[in-house]
Amino acid sequence: MKSHHHRVHSERHRTEHIGWLRAAVLGANDGIISTASLVAGVAAAQASHGNIMTTAIAGLVAGAMSMAAGEFVSVHSQADTEKADLERERQELATDTEAEHRELTAIYVRRGLEHGLASQVATQLMAHDALGAHARDELGISDALSARPLQAAMASAASFAVGAAMPLTVVALAPTHSLLQWTVVSAMLFLALLGAIAASIGGTPVARSTLRVTLWGTLAMAVTAGVGMLFGSTP
Repeated sequence: MKSHHHRVHSERHRTEHIGWLRAAVLGANDGIISTASLVAGVAAAQASHGNIMTTAIAGLVAGAMSMAAGEFVSVHSQADTEKADLERERQELATDTEAEHRELTAIYVRRGLEHGLASQVATQLMAHDALGAHARDELGISDALSARPLQAAMASAASFAVGAAMPLTVVALAPTHSLLQWTVVSAMLFLALLGAIAASIGGTPVARSTLRVTLWGTLAMAVTAGVGMLFGSTP
């Protein structure tokens, strides 16, 4: 007699990490671009090495705090909206279960199930976890994609600091007479590496992601360096 073993097929999808990945990639990208652009602008204005270092450090600290605050406020607003939607759904389930059942049934019918089967699925899911079923299938809220303000803020601040530390290290080590060139070239390499890593983790084309990140970063540095040359020139 053959014995049948039931195995649970476990899969891990990239969307499980989309929240922190987005914050981390954006933070590191902004850290590299903003700090390298600041350095490029100040260096193009013929500032001293000490002033350039001070600018880079100030940019790192200010940028990390700004990223953390902005991300926290943004994601917290999303979390508040999700809580409000869940509370409204909880009240609707308590006051009109039948209408909520019909609503869930209609959702499954639109997804391709026959009405009878859709009604059975809605009945079983609501018996198991009515609020969870409506949150997931009606509101699009799930554990993997739900807003986590503190996690996003910390990821943004830390990743920005890591990104900003790269051009800051170059400023500390590069010779003063060629500081601008070292900053721009190294930042382009850092951005290309970041784009490749982000594409690899996210499952998107590496070449396209790398080119996009590097191109926009280089443009930002070029514009800032141009402004530095324009306003830093002495008559």
